[in-house]
Formats: sequence, structure tokens, C-alpha cells
Amino acid sequence: MKILVVNNMVPFVRGGAEELADHLVRHLRRAGHDADLMRIPFAWDPADRLYDEMISCLNMELWNVDRVIALKFPAYLIPHPNKTMWLVHQFRQAYDLWDSDYSLIPHSDSGTRLRDAIRAADNECFASVNGFYCISPTVQQRLRQFNQMDCQVLYHPLNDPENFQCQSYGDYIFAGGRINEGKRQHLLVEAMQHVTSDAKLIVAGPPETKRDAERLQRIVKQHNLQDKVQLELGLLPRERIANLATNALACAYIPFDEDSLAYVTMESCEAKKLVLSASDAGGVLGLVNDGETGFVSPPTAEELADRIDRIFTDRAKSIRMGEASYANWRDKDINWKNTIQKLAA
Repeated sequence: MKILVVNNMVPFVRGGAEELADHLVRHLRRAGHDADLMRIPFAWDPADRLYDEMISCLNMELWNVDRVIALKFPAYLIPHPNKTMWLVHQFRQAYDLWDSDYSLIPHSDSGTRLRDAIRAADNECFASVNGFYCISPTVQQRLRQFNQMDCQVLYHPLNDPENFQCQSYGDYIFAGGRINEGKRQHLLVEAMQHVTSDAKLIVAGPPETKRDAERLQRIVKQHNLQDKVQLELGLLPRERIANLATNALACAYIPFDEDSLAYVTMESCEAKKLVLSASDAGGVLGLVNDGETGFVSPPTAEELADRIDRIFTDRAKSIRMGEASYANWRDKDINWKNTIQKLAA
């Protein structure tokens, strides 16, 4: 079967959704399908541009394709008579982020019309698909709340578990992943000024903007944290990320209302590390049970510092929690074979 995976792209920005699309195509091919990936350039600033983005996708025609698997807005608006939705997330600025500080859509008459247009286009699209899946209960809940629609949760697998086998338990906590305001690495760096144990923090990953990088660097300098915090900013080799995760005592990931379990969290669990997260981290909390497989902290620097000190003052307990984290993750039996069977059924 000829299967086309469609996803949008922001030029020179790469994250979990891009990894997911690449590996989905790879595993479709391994399963015997003729699969390819189409990436639609996308920009949401200024907000009025979104009308053009939607119209462009709605007017696109696909030939020589037996099935489309669509992942994100606005690429999932591309029409096809045999379309399966594997929803990573909607355009959240028109939904759960509408009343937050993370939305660029203005709270005005024109902004409200744009929000309503996005929701109307989504509803028409979702009603037309042949198969409807989403990547987490968090996305499923948003869909029920805002669109009064339901779908089946189909978790995305970890891409390369063989690279994340525990090596040792070092003297640092590792925070990997794309760096931006919503991922809140800055809170972890701020927390280190309140830490009283011998804990160190390593933050590694590509900053989304120059401002995101400068923010972390400014906090380190302002609080003289050079001996406690190591920043490795940029798109690092996969081997380096794996090495940092597999040799940490623990890992940290504290995004605001994450859509999924998140690659960063899955990699940490595979590496037998407990995960420090935040009480409002969303889908990540599907793998973090407070006091068992990790710590769930209020999203403040002081509270995060308290959890970091707990991790480093009882290393034996932290290692046991890391082993429980691995067992909990493996019990979910999330793998590409089952995923492809459902998406290509």
C-alpha cells in the first residue's frame, strides 16, 4: 500500500513531532508498505497568516496515494478519501492555550474569528477521517473538551531503545530536549541556586530562539551557578544525548501541559532513571508516579530544588526509583509493530 505521512514543519526547528514522522515512515517501510513523508512549511506569526496556511492545505490535491496518515495542524487538513488521523496535537493557541501567555492570537474580534475558523476547519476534518487516533490521554481529553469528539489513544514508541541502556549513576541530573519557554528549563536552572546538596545540572538541547539560549546563560551568570550548571546548547549528536541520559543519577522534564509521554521521559525510563517533573506537565505524568518512579513537583524553583536535594541525599533510593521507572515503562508494551498494525489496518 502507498502510504503518505503528512506533517507540517517550521524551517530549522526540529522536535519530537519531526522525529515521530521520520520513524513512522521508516517502520511503515519495514512492514512492507511503500511509504513517504510530505512536510508542509508552516509559520504562525503573524497570526493572520494562519488563514493562508489553512487554505493552502485545504486546496491541495494528492494523487497516487492509497492512504494518508496525518499528524499535525494544518497539514492534517489536506483532503483525501482514505485518511487516518494520528493526532499529535491541534493548534493549541486556538484551544487550551487561548487564555494563556503562550498564544499569539490576539484577544480581539479578529482574533476570535480566527480561533473560530481554526476550530471549524478542524471539526470538518476530524469528521471526515476513516481512522482516528491520538498520541496520549491528554490530547484525547482536549479533543473531547473543545471539539466534542473522541478518538483512541495510540502511544508513540521510543525510537532507539538500544541507545538508552543504563550505564551508571553519576553526580548530575540531566534535562534534555528542545529548549523554549514552554519546556521551562529555566526553572530548573533557577532551582539550582536553592539546592544545598552536591547535585549538578546538565541542560542539553537546541534552543528554539536566541532569546531562549540567552535566558539560561543569564540565569547561570546572575546567580554564579557555573560550578553547578552545565549548558550544552545546540543540536547535539544522538550519541551525546544518550550518554548524558544513561549516566545521570536522574532526569528532569518539566514542560507546561505536554501533549504526550514525551521522548525525553521515555528515554529516561528506558535508561532506568527516575524522572523529576511538574504537577502541570500534562501527558508526561503518565510515566511519573510521585515518590515511586519519580517526583512530581509544583512548578517553582524552590520546590524543584527541594526534590533535587531529595534525589541526591538518598542515592540508593533514587536508584531503586529509577528501576521502578523502567519496569513501569516496559509494562506498557509500546512498540512499533503494534502501532503500524493499527495505523495501516
